[in-house]
Amino acid sequence: MTVKNTGGLKRVSRRGGRAESIAPLEIVPAPEAEALPHTAAQETAARPEPSLDDPSLYVNREVSLLEFQKRVLEEARDPRNKLLERVKFISIVSSNIDEMFMVRVAALKQKLSAGSQDLSIDGKTVSEQLTVLRSRFVEIMKATYDCFQRLLLPGLGRHGIEIVGYAELDGSERAAVDRYYNETIFPVLTPLALDPGRPFPHISNLSVNLAVVLEDTDGRQHFARLKLPQQLPSLITVPVTRKKGPQYKFVWIEQVVAANLESLFPGLRIVESHPFHITRDAEVAIKELESDDLLETVEEAVWRRRFRKPVRLQTDEGISEDILEILIENLGVTAEDVYRAPGPLDLTRLRQLPQLEIPELRDPTLEPWTPFEFTSQSDEDVFGVIRREDRFLHHPFQSFTPIVDVLRKAAHDPEVLAIKMTLYRVGRNSPIVKALLEAIENGKQVAVLLELKARFDEESNIEWARQLEREGVHVVYGLVGLKVHCKVALIVRREHDTIRRYLHLGTGNYNPVTARLYTDFSMFTADADIGADASDLFNYLTGYSHKADFRKLLVAPVTLRQRMADLIRRETALGPKGRLIFKMNALEDKAMIRLLYEASRAGVKIDLIVRGLCCLRPGLPGISENISVRSIVGRFLEHSRVYWFGNAGEEEVYVGSADLMPRNLDRRVELLFPVLNQKIVRYLRDVVLDKYLDDNRKVRVGKPDGTYQYTRSGTMDVQAWFVSHKTSQPG
Repeated sequence: MTVKNTGGLKRVSRRGGRAESIAPLEIVPAPEAEALPHTAAQETAARPEPSLDDPSLYVNREVSLLEFQKRVLEEARDPRNKLLERVKFISIVSSNIDEMFMVRVAALKQKLSAGSQDLSIDGKTVSEQLTVLRSRFVEIMKATYDCFQRLLLPGLGRHGIEIVGYAELDGSERAAVDRYYNETIFPVLTPLALDPGRPFPHISNLSVNLAVVLEDTDGRQHFARLKLPQQLPSLITVPVTRKKGPQYKFVWIEQVVAANLESLFPGLRIVESHPFHITRDAEVAIKELESDDLLETVEEAVWRRRFRKPVRLQTDEGISEDILEILIENLGVTAEDVYRAPGPLDLTRLRQLPQLEIPELRDPTLEPWTPFEFTSQSDEDVFGVIRREDRFLHHPFQSFTPIVDVLRKAAHDPEVLAIKMTLYRVGRNSPIVKALLEAIENGKQVAVLLELKARFDEESNIEWARQLEREGVHVVYGLVGLKVHCKVALIVRREHDTIRRYLHLGTGNYNPVTARLYTDFSMFTADADIGADASDLFNYLTGYSHKADFRKLLVAPVTLRQRMADLIRRETALGPKGRLIFKMNALEDKAMIRLLYEASRAGVKIDLIVRGLCCLRPGLPGISENISVRSIVGRFLEHSRVYWFGNAGEEEVYVGSADLMPRNLDRRVELLFPVLNQKIVRYLRDVVLDKYLDDNRKVRVGKPDGTYQYTRSGTMDVQAWFVSHKTSQPG
């Protein structure tokens, strides 16, 4: 085909508004003599676009989660990290794998038992997913132990820290350790026999135990189980007496107990003993619809979780088949659930080592700073500060203290009438809860949505719920069928003849401990529309509101999914002029991934910064060649979420608690809030997102096959940059 001008159409010039002639296009068949030779490009153009329903375009979520664990393990292997920090990453990998078994593997095994025909996002059956995961778990376990034994143990030894076997102790060291055993360990131990009168004992989740085979004087063999005390250190300190040698010396508690078993079984011969470790199913369904009291129902579910079926049995490599058969039969696991470790079980216990006071082997202590307006040196009232303009905090580089201080100020301010908050994970000894209790004492109306179903924090939240209720706080436990995961605090204040709402909105939990370990964003605002939305949100959470729209907030499961889809489609319509930058913890939702694929096909440049699982495959020809995926794994857990839409220069930015996962969009109450202050918008665009995209030290770049490449090519560590560049941060 050739294109020919025929004249006739008009357009308005941007210069002076004059009408200019534009020739319309007339398509004229080209002469046969001009026919071009058949090319690969023409063949590609003629080929139909691949269907976005093709399962091969998506990464399995469980496999992607394991890829994240590999990235964490890379931090343990990286010699540029401080040695004790590398040990910390080994313990984190072990803890994360435990949780994957308790939650993800457990959920798959439940589906398998129920005969589920569900397919994963990449088209795998439940059975196929379990098969893949088991082989991947073995791979990462071998890599973890290889890192620990081949890299970290020798490195620790070079710095005067040794973990030795009991048999390696000399006479005086052994005597000291045995004395510790007799005085401290022995009184806590309770051997449990297995015979017709004494059934196989309950093995608690994540406990390390010894399986012991004994022989009596008649030559009969017996089996006993011994649980190692979790209240005592797993690494026992060996007194160092020689001037030359290690500064610190440790031996594993199971080796000390195994060497002293005769004290527990006098008159019997110890035939063999082996450590074992179990992981139980933690996926307990809470029957909310049948519940008269959600608190009691959750409490019962937490109690039941202790007795759920094991989903993994870990043993040492030398365990005999006879002991293994006893454990398999009595624990109700299969041979496929057994994992033999080439070293000490449960490397989560290595978290004891990074507590050593050896500054040169640890990252320097982070001292978060507080913007002047939130310090005691400021003469301006904090509500005046927030009223004047929105205030933004970037944790952990900036302090969490202003959030506590604002709530305490509200608790004692005579003009404050009410405080309403959502609480998800608050931790122990919470200053946030103490501020709310102070507010009640001062006659404020206080309402708290305290999510009891926050996994593994249920017991702590139950205790806080009861304490708050005792003091007169209005406590709501959550919504039936939904977890409340949004982070919002609303302060209602009387000012002259008006009522004004002040808000704190964030990406992280109201927990001062994790606020020093996670990267998160916080914003204070007195925006009237956002305040009105927050009031509607709390009415939705505490009452019978069927609110179906909000002014400025994006709220799941009400408006967030549809509005996010609309915003992505708006960029898609802009084609190559479109621009998206999303930073989140996880990307799993198939509908959202399809929209991103469609945007990429339209020419939109998309940068995704995804900490953990990502089911999108970047760089696929004709699908996602305009999408890049980066994952940052560093000193702090990346937890902040920001969604930036270019919008042809009229950019929109949202920050909040939601990832792009089905659970966040459909099964949780989540919140994304707009950033309206242009100073904060510029900070997020030109500093935060720009620096994350510039990172070339801690970044891993996603590949089309779902794996990640760690280049270690440069010196730009985004987290370290924020630690050292305080003046770049808002405030």
